[in-house]
Amino acid sequence: MRAEATERLYQERLARYTTALRNGKPDRVPIRPFVAEFTAKYAGMDCQQVTQDYRLAFDAAARCAADFDWDAIVPNMVYLWGTIPQVLGTRYLAVPGVGLPRDTGFQYCEPQEDQAWMKPDEYDALIEDPTGYLLNVWMPRTNRYLVGDGQPNTWRNNVAWLQGGMAVMQYFSAFGGQIERLRRECGTVSAIAGILKSPFDILADKFRGYIGLTMDLFERPEKVLAAAEALMPHMLHIALSTADPNKQVPITIWMHRGCVPFVSPAQFERFFWPTLKPVIEEIWKHGHQTLFYAEGQWHHHWQHFRELPAGSIIYHCDRDDVFAAKRALGDRFAISGGIPNVLLSFGTPQEVRDFCKRVIDEVAVDGGYIMDAGAIMQDDTRIENIRAMTEFTREYGVY
Repeated sequence: MRAEATERLYQERLARYTTALRNGKPDRVPIRPFVAEFTAKYAGMDCQQVTQDYRLAFDAAARCAADFDWDAIVPNMVYLWGTIPQVLGTRYLAVPGVGLPRDTGFQYCEPQEDQAWMKPDEYDALIEDPTGYLLNVWMPRTNRYLVGDGQPNTWRNNVAWLQGGMAVMQYFSAFGGQIERLRRECGTVSAIAGILKSPFDILADKFRGYIGLTMDLFERPEKVLAAAEALMPHMLHIALSTADPNKQVPITIWMHRGCVPFVSPAQFERFFWPTLKPVIEEIWKHGHQTLFYAEGQWHHHWQHFRELPAGSIIYHCDRDDVFAAKRALGDRFAISGGIPNVLLSFGTPQEVRDFCKRVIDEVAVDGGYIMDAGAIMQDDTRIENIRAMTEFTREYGVY
């Protein structure tokens, strides 16, 4: 009987969540917080524990889902399993307990301009064969235990490839069980499926670094555009091959370097948007929505987002004014997020309730809104404030 009740709860939450994702009006505002290291804090763990042992991260996420009765949650928002970069010797990641204090979240290490993971004269190699460049040049350069093409092979190289591949398979294969666990034990929906990054962000994040790509936009703009175009089919393949087969929850794009002031509106229009828009449109043709996780401020580009088919994206509001986002995009797309992280970390529960009330009254008034913070919540988020956001939304956010 308990299993039947949990499944009914799951189906109610799934209907509530997907209705809002499609800009409709469910029975009440769904709650889907993107909680990362916050789950460790709540479960009495530290950042090192949930990064080094993904099973503990799964446990922490499931405990939060059960205790807070959220409608949807990411199975593990901490995401990184420290074993993978450790067996490869990855240079661009700092892991809690390995180069970082155990109570600090994992970090990406931005390379210096003269130490970028891709050299400025290597664009042609990337454009000609992205996969070959990734395996033969980029992987050995970013992982100290791997050897590059033409170098003598080593025992450690072989072991690192073997251990790294096994670790990746083990980790990502475990998500299916975690998704089922959330459904069976908590009646909680897995919030997203599939992953996407813009080709421009791949160049800036993983290949040239932000400073290097900034210089390239002026010194070799045609190479930048050609490289982004060469990466487009690969980004589409990854997104579709990891998407929800039931086409219920969205693919998520983590948007990094395309916002002002990282690039100008003119650069966005020339490099970022032409190499992302067709990918989003193709994803939509396959029946999948894309959640635009708009880190930073993106209001300079809202008019371009409106070019996309209605309902094809969900706009997740980070540093933009969520009320302005509703006015600019709400007639075409659902909105999520917008509760300031600084408020959830340093405000009072009453201040959180007051802000949530305004969001529900003005942004969620006709549906099409999912309650969440602006950015991923780490371990500086106060438990009492998350509880205030959750309980107030459940009580007040009824249609």
